[in-house]
Amino acid sequence: MSKFGELIETKVPVLLDFYAEWDDACKGMHAVLRDVAAALGDKARVIKIDVEKNNELAEALRVKGLPTLMIYKNGEMKWRQSGEQDANTLIGLVKEYV
Repeated sequence: MSKFGELIETKVPVLLDFYAEWDDACKGMHAVLRDVAAALGDKARVIKIDVEKNNELAEALRVKGLPTLMIYKNGEMKWRQSGEQDANTLIGLVKEYV
C-alpha cells in the first residue's frame, strides 16, 4: 500500500487501470491505454494494476467492475469509471488535470 501512495503523490496526473488477464474487456483496453500513454507522453503516467496480484489494494479502493479506471493527481482521486473507455475520452479527461 505504501508504494501506491508513492505512485499517486505526483504533480502529473496518473491514470490507473485496474484489470485482470482473464477479462475480455480489459484485454481490449490494452491497446487503448498504449495510445493514451503515447499521446500524453511525459504529461501524465499510465499505470496498469492487476487485481489478481493486488487484491488488497483493489478491495481497499472498492474495485468491483473491470476494467476500473481512475485518475489521481497530488494523491487525490479526480475521476473514476468502470467499463471500457475510448482513447480520445481518456486523453481529454487526463488533460483536464495536466
